[in-house]
Amino acid sequence: MKIKAAVVRDKGGPLTLETLDLEDPRDDEILVRVVATGVCHTDVVVRDGLLPTPHPVVLGHEGAGIVERVGRNVTKVAAGDAVVMTYDSCGECPSCAAHAQSYCHAFFPRNFFGTRPDGSSALSKEGTRIHGNFFGQSSFATHALCHERNVVKVPGDAPLELLGPLACGVQTGAGAVMNALRVPAGASFAVFGAGSVGLSAVMAARVAGATTIVAIDLHDERLDFARSVGATHTLNPSRDDVVASLVALTGYGIDYALDTTGLAKVIRQAAGSLAPRGTCGVLGASAPGTEIVLDEVHFMSGGRRLMGIVEGESDPDTFIPALIELHRQGRFPFDRMVKFYPLDEINTAIADSLEGRTIKPVVRMEA
Repeated sequence: MKIKAAVVRDKGGPLTLETLDLEDPRDDEILVRVVATGVCHTDVVVRDGLLPTPHPVVLGHEGAGIVERVGRNVTKVAAGDAVVMTYDSCGECPSCAAHAQSYCHAFFPRNFFGTRPDGSSALSKEGTRIHGNFFGQSSFATHALCHERNVVKVPGDAPLELLGPLACGVQTGAGAVMNALRVPAGASFAVFGAGSVGLSAVMAARVAGATTIVAIDLHDERLDFARSVGATHTLNPSRDDVVASLVALTGYGIDYALDTTGLAKVIRQAAGSLAPRGTCGVLGASAPGTEIVLDEVHFMSGGRRLMGIVEGESDPDTFIPALIELHRQGRFPFDRMVKFYPLDEINTAIADSLEGRTIKPVVRMEA
């Protein structure tokens, strides 16, 4: 079938809207009419060639839409179902067998190689290959193919155009707090970086019952927003000594810290702010080979912990519906971060995100 899609052709260049050919779904694939897709920083990193995803490629990995067709081996969803498309996994490795699919041994090839597992692509233009299957979906398009492992059925009355960000960015921040760090009621929590991931973590910390919730960012407007969704304190590193302030606030350091920046200097601050037996989660990606330097005596002597986190350690089939229900109850207002753009303004959406004008852009796939 013919679809409209945003294609990355040049490293760091604008996405171009093109008419492409999309193959029919295979026996194990699902054809989704995309309603809307969130714009994530990972899309920008891949656009800029910082990860080895081949170009030309259709990106997009926070898609929400309606199932149109399913392959004959698919039983999880049916035509007409409302769905969110999330990250892909193999379902066969030790991590997947342990229901820890965000650490799938094949996570990188399944999500970043731009092909199906057999090396093929379902996308082409005038017979020329366009890479797809990005995060098992490539949803910067009017239609996408996905798989049972990365499709999540959602309630038919849910606000579908809002739900795409739950697939990655929001799931990552909220899941880091609720699934990975397991921040308990009464704990102190600090997040370094108040973008959509960090703000999702703030909302989740409030749901979890943390009593001291600190957001740290260089942009005061983001800090104001963080206070409006649950932060009890905010710090701006341009004028605040972050580590000293966090220790002074609690008297001994933060119980749980989360870095969303991927910057080694910031991770050191996050780890340096920990109380004895405190835990720091790291989920911001940086260039391969980046090293983290810590004060070994401080880190070891207090029994402090540093852990990597991918996709919030979430089981999407249960966690995404849980976030939808929390939103329905008014306890997880992630919709306040969202601004909508039509597909033909996708480059504006990306620019607004990078410049900090929009916290979470979502692109609507208008026909």
